[in-house]
Amino acid sequence: MLQQTQVHAVLPRFAPFLREFPTMQALATADERKVCEAWAGLGYYRRARHLHKAARLVVAQHHGRLPDTETGLRSLPGIGVYTAAAIASIAFGAREAAVDGNLVRVLARVFALPGRASDPALVREVRAKAQLLVDCPRPGDVNQALMDVGATLCRPESPACTVCPLRQSCQAFRQGRPTAFPVPKLKTPKKSLRVAFAWSERGSALLLEQRPLDGLWPGLWELPSASGPAAEQDLAERIASPLGPRLAQVFHQLTHRRVEANVYATAARKQAEQKWWKEPLAAPLSSLARKAILAARTSAALSAASPPPRRNRAASRP
Repeated sequence: MLQQTQVHAVLPRFAPFLREFPTMQALATADERKVCEAWAGLGYYRRARHLHKAARLVVAQHHGRLPDTETGLRSLPGIGVYTAAAIASIAFGAREAAVDGNLVRVLARVFALPGRASDPALVREVRAKAQLLVDCPRPGDVNQALMDVGATLCRPESPACTVCPLRQSCQAFRQGRPTAFPVPKLKTPKKSLRVAFAWSERGSALLLEQRPLDGLWPGLWELPSASGPAAEQDLAERIASPLGPRLAQVFHQLTHRRVEANVYATAARKQAEQKWWKEPLAAPLSSLARKAILAARTSAALSAASPPPRRNRAASRP
């Protein structure tokens, strides 16, 4: 869960996930869509699918016990070099350096190493130095300490150098230019994605559909949708119903995309993979879908509360 998701977002989700899947066996035998639903709100849903596949492999090939070596861990889906080293050192005491972006930044500053964070030469040098640091009786603690320094103190912007426990050894701090290391990465413009949502009600229930297991937000629920340059036209064809007035417009930021979503009133009928939800916000929604539903509800409430326009008496006279 902590891969590419901040701690404050993970904390309220960790215990409920373990209650639903308390053992490796329970996770391995669960339906993949249920695993994705339980992951709702954490983003990067491919991790949930990898976790599910890894549990199945652990049960099938390792008698339900997680491998205790970095090599064994890396044989599982979704576990790369960094995650394998972190698990091996923290859970099993292996002397493996867990090198992620935070650690590259910390050690690049401590040793004033040149290059961008993504440069292979810089990463190799950081890994070599980190490996020396974890050659000790408590490698997991060293890895976690360096992770925390990078996450809370040695930030990309405005690092808290005055309270950092590494400041006495930090060459970048001595030079008075900590943010010069590593060299800032080049910013690339985000691509845009247009989404159209259909708002169809039956009494107090709202029509939702489950997304496929491939692509964005796999296995989660949302308003019937279409995306792309011709999103509105494609949506009308999908639901076999013309789109009515636009109820709301929302914007959403993904890692590499900027999403513009419009919600339209429709008279769409229920189709396969769709369901009427009396409490739609209780469904395992994608973050974009939740935002769109709340915006459309707010818009509808404001419209209902607005007084009707006054009749122009002069204009109505013959």
